[in-house]
Amino acid sequence: MKKKEHNIEISNRRASFDFEFLETYQAGIVLVGTEIKSIRSGKVSFQDAFCYFNNGELYVKGINIAKYFWGSWGQHEPTRDRKLLLNKKELRNLEQAVKQKGLTIAVVKLFVNDEGLAKLVIALAKGKKEFDKRNTIKENDIRREMERGE
Repeated sequence: MKKKEHNIEISNRRASFDFEFLETYQAGIVLVGTEIKSIRSGKVSFQDAFCYFNNGELYVKGINIAKYFWGSWGQHEPTRDRKLLLNKKELRNLEQAVKQKGLTIAVVKLFVNDEGLAKLVIALAKGKKEFDKRNTIKENDIRREMERGE
């Protein structure tokens, strides 16, 4: 039996404006109840999402997965902290990197892969200064002008 196509991809455009990505990782996310159904319907917001370590495990805070409209007693809490699944080596590298001043873990994108599993793309990021943001805007404007001219 052929699996259904899942073209769910929700990105955090604000993160690329506020942060410079150094490394990206693809992490599984632990979901409960009707969360996957809400993700498949696109009811996800992670404007202020960030990752933190607790007892050597990586959690994401600030993702709002809306309650599933057709759900009844098995509903989930929309803004709960969710555990991310990475291998031990990646977790160790991220934990050591975050201890450095100025580095954080930003949420870049949420998608559903071919097997129907929800995956979160996270990035080790460094915050941009105001002049970096102006340079990014200028580069985007120049790129747009070049595309229009051709």
